[in-house]
Amino acid sequence: MSTKLGANTTNPNKELETFPNPNPERDYHIKIDSPEFTCLCPKTGQPDFAEIKLDYIPDQLCVELKSLKLYYWSFRDEGHFHEKVTNMIASNLINLLDPRYLKVEAVFNVRGGVYTTIEVEHTK
Repeated sequence: MSTKLGANTTNPNKELETFPNPNPERDYHIKIDSPEFTCLCPKTGQPDFAEIKLDYIPDQLCVELKSLKLYYWSFRDEGHFHEKVTNMIASNLINLLDPRYLKVEAVFNVRGGVYTTIEVEHTK
């Protein structure tokens, strides 16, 4: 059984699915690296590329990986500042999972000689 924000599909979308934590009595980290995240610069419309590093300690729910991939993919044609998109991702995952701990780190590729890394951390 899964919890959904929307319907299942293979197209990019904001719908995240969950499944029950198989070991809710134990604290353990789930770390997911996604090196191909893309969104658009809201000023120039040029693509911004990043690696999204997710680290969380689940409580009752875990995020399903395919839905997470499609969720990340849904940002590719949207304009967002680095700070905004990283906080959006963190907020959506926190609201969905209610984790004991969550950290989203977005490591953006160089743009104009500047590297940007945004970290959002949440503890229950």
